[in-house]
Amino acid sequence: MKLPYFKQIAWYLVFTMFIVGIAPGVEAGMAPSDVTNQAISRGQDIDTVQKVIESKLIRERLEKLGYTADEVKLRLERLNNQQLHQLAQNLDNVKVAGDSGLGIVVVLLVIAILVVVLMQLTGHKVIVK
Repeated sequence: MKLPYFKQIAWYLVFTMFIVGIAPGVEAGMAPSDVTNQAISRGQDIDTVQKVIESKLIRERLEKLGYTADEVKLRLERLNNQQLHQLAQNLDNVKVAGDSGLGIVVVLLVIAILVVVLMQLTGHKVIVK
């Protein structure tokens, strides 16, 4: 069964997918509408950053890099509201001590269990001599 306009429809779909594919992605978010919260949020952001800086590991790392507590405080005061807010938000994503590896171990165990179950279901046996 041959469709009369199959070639034209195919080219139309190729062209449409090309146009859709080159369109840039758009990200949207909520914009703050209240300007008076900037002073309050700056204080909260400074508190958030100072709590992280006061931790032992961060303080030791900054000392190794040659920064004193006064220099760090001075640099924080020089940041504008937007930079300070961005720093405070990004600090939540930073892992100070890194990952303990528990996630990797769990994933490996799940994969091993799945392999054993699949081998049992298919009737395969592994013999080690």
